[in-house]
Amino acid sequence: MDAKGLRALAHPVRMQLVGLLRKYGPSTATRLAERLGVNSGTASYHLRQLGGAGFVEEDTERGNARERWWRSVHRTTWFNDPELAEREPEAALSYQQSVAAIYTLRTQQTLNELQTMPRAWRNTFDMSDWALRLTPEEAAALYRELAEVVARYRRDAPETAASAPEGAERVAVITQILPELDAPAASSLPPGPQEEEGNPTS
Repeated sequence: MDAKGLRALAHPVRMQLVGLLRKYGPSTATRLAERLGVNSGTASYHLRQLGGAGFVEEDTERGNARERWWRSVHRTTWFNDPELAEREPEAALSYQQSVAAIYTLRTQQTLNELQTMPRAWRNTFDMSDWALRLTPEEAAALYRELAEVVARYRRDAPETAASAPEGAERVAVITQILPELDAPAASSLPPGPQEEEGNPTS
């Protein structure tokens, strides 16, 4: 991602638009606006901004004179450029805040629907955290190992959904490695029983 792309995605509505196109496939501004609860003019404006940054493009095979269809250009977005983050600190922060807000929204949507899900899917739902004490190198290794595990499983895309086995549904796996540099060092803590964190937030 370049600076222009970073600035273009540093808006929660635009990020949601890209996410909807990746999740459901090509769509119109009107249909996307209905999903997001905004007016079609707002959706059209943000789609044009995303188009200018290369994230979406017109689907000319579907569009006509009355209705423009849009599709996502990429399947994923990858932002891991420390130099770009230093050059564009405000845009980088806005982008990351938009990502965090959307992750929170996804979690809340699942919680709202949890009780109506089949029991088999309710039993797969999980929100856990584990408090670790790592070096930066160990934290980076942990991320790589988690990514390798996720990569072993079937990726979801509108064009591949039909070939998935029966009973397969879309599952969002969200990983967060959150440094807590203000936590006290082990030597400053009083001795006590050791506990393993799981579902409760630590």
